[in-house]
Amino acid sequence: MPASPSTARAINDRLALHLLQQEGPLTAGQLKNLTGLSRPTVADLVERLTASGLIEVAGESGEQRRGPNAKLYGIVAERAHLAALDVRTGGVAVLVSDLLGRVLAEASVPIGDDTGTGPAVEQAVGLVERAAKEAGADRLHSVGIGAPGLIDPVSGELRDSTGLPEWHRRLMAALQEKFPEARIGVENETNLAALAEQRDGAARDRDTFVLLWLGLGIGAAVVLDGTLRRGVSGGAGEIGFLPVPGTPGLPSATDCDGGFHSVAGAAAVNALAARHGVTATPEGAEPHAAALVREAVRRSQASRSRHPAPDADADADADADAVRFLDELADRVALGAAAVVSVLDPGCLVLAGEVGRAGAGTLAARVQHRLTRMSPLATEVRPSTLGGGAVLRGALLTARDRAQDELFAPPER
Repeated sequence: MPASPSTARAINDRLALHLLQQEGPLTAGQLKNLTGLSRPTVADLVERLTASGLIEVAGESGEQRRGPNAKLYGIVAERAHLAALDVRTGGVAVLVSDLLGRVLAEASVPIGDDTGTGPAVEQAVGLVERAAKEAGADRLHSVGIGAPGLIDPVSGELRDSTGLPEWHRRLMAALQEKFPEARIGVENETNLAALAEQRDGAARDRDTFVLLWLGLGIGAAVVLDGTLRRGVSGGAGEIGFLPVPGTPGLPSATDCDGGFHSVAGAAAVNALAARHGVTATPEGAEPHAAALVREAVRRSQASRSRHPAPDADADADADADAVRFLDELADRVALGAAAVVSVLDPGCLVLAGEVGRAGAGTLAARVQHRLTRMSPLATEVRPSTLGGGAVLRGALLTARDRAQDELFAPPER
């Protein structure tokens, strides 16, 4: 059946807004060419979107002729302000942006283990308030939160998880109280990193891939046919509990010790480095494991280009230790990766998290080499390209999508 006039107008408006978001300011003529709509239809939608306050004249094109046809129309970025939070066990990072996703303010605050639940929540909420004020935002339309742990698929809230501070679960309600008009959503940090890599990072050309999070803990995010898969209970990708060889026991329903976490989590990486004599000093608040992997990568790469020197034997021994450490770490990562590949056949794995980013292409190449020997399923292993901002980027994308879905929807009649 043909669409009704109102439905057709809504479809055309969304198409035009999507193009303006993707391409930046456009003239009516450019909108006509890109949408395939008639000139009168484009003129109508431009008038309609301008009247609704969603678009405005943003300048003139570089064409010689002037007048109405040269006007550039762009989305009104100040129509809504958004906030994104990356909530960790040791602190919070926040950014505030406009409707186009342009970052207007950024801030972070450490929160110690000995900080009580109430004071911790107050620090986090206060950080968001200050960032919003710095950005010139009178109110926040949407807030995206990335946090470790499971998200209840029914309530959309963080589930009570052992090992995570109580203030994580209290934060969402406190933010809703402070910003009562805001649409607030929370998502697992690994899932948000995958969404960011899918939109803007290492998986831009992939509809199906798995992101392996290698950090203090171990996790995965599964994207199949362009859609993030969370599972029935919200626990898809909890591969820290995956039984693997090389552990003294098996994981339990409440403890992932004995699972993949025990051989590839940060504590296991630290112990592995100590066994191979690899040492490093962390930068800032990064996990010690990430500093160890980064140092091993540096030493392994330096060994290829170093010229002979009087202490070459000592250097060679040190570099050999670094190489053996990276090789064994890749062996361990490949154990979990092979299980994921055998079940999902994603064709692509992205290594993220602090340890994954520290290993970069060096660790990714080693893991891919081992997967090629272990599995008949061709799998490309790529390092994250978004660095430490992947979770914040993913949280911002979800907040922006939520705001645009509402603001770009046709008015109710």
